[in-house]
Amino acid sequence: MAVEIKICGLTRSIDAEYADAAGAEYLGVIFAGGARERPPTHARDTLAGRRARKVGVFAEQEPAAIATIVEMVGLQVVQLHAGSDAERVNQVRAATGAEVWAVIRSVDGTLPPGTEALCDAADALLIDALAPGKLGGSGIALPWDRLGEALDELDHHPRIVLAGGLTAENVAEAIELVAPSVVDVSSGVEASPGVKDHARIRAFIAAARSAGGDS
Repeated sequence: MAVEIKICGLTRSIDAEYADAAGAEYLGVIFAGGARERPPTHARDTLAGRRARKVGVFAEQEPAAIATIVEMVGLQVVQLHAGSDAERVNQVRAATGAEVWAVIRSVDGTLPPGTEALCDAADALLIDALAPGKLGGSGIALPWDRLGEALDELDHHPRIVLAGGLTAENVAEAIELVAPSVVDVSSGVEASPGVKDHARIRAFIAAARSAGGDS
C-alpha cells in the first residue's frame, strides 16, 4: 500500500492550498504552542475548502476544549502531543468523535513504556524524535533502522505515522526502514517556521510517492 503524506504546521492558506493540490492526504495545524501555532479561527480559514483530511495538533487541553476546536475548525483527526495515554485517547475520541493519533517520542529508536497500551487505544501511533523543550517540528531524525526493528517486535500496532527530520532527500530511506502508513513533515518543507516552500513540498511528495510504490 502506498504511503500517505501529511504536511503539518500550516499557517498560510496559500500553503495549505498548494499542499492539497499537490496530493497530500493530511493537512495539519498546530494548537500546541510554538512558532506555528495559530488561533482556531485562523486555522479554520487556512484549511477551509481543502480535500485532504484536517489534523489538529494538541498538547494538554481538556477533551471538552479539544472538542470545541474540532467542531470550529472542522477537524477529522486529533493528534495528541502531550498526555498520550490510553485513557486520554479514549476520552478525547468520546468527546470529539474524531480519529485520535497518539504521539510517542523516542531518543534512540526504541519505544517507550506504555506503547503496547496505546496500540490498543489509538487509531494511529505518531512516532517523533524527543527534542528537549519541543513537542514537534524540531527537524531531528530518529535512527530508522532501530525503530523499524522495535516496531517489528510488537505483537500488533495500528497505523504508524512517522515524523522527525524528514526531507525529500531522506524520506525514501525512512519509508524503506520503517514502513509507515503516513509520513509527516513540517520543518523539512519550510523556508522559515510556518512558511512552506512549495518546491520542497513538491519534491517531498514526489520522493515519498516513489518510495511508497506510487507511479
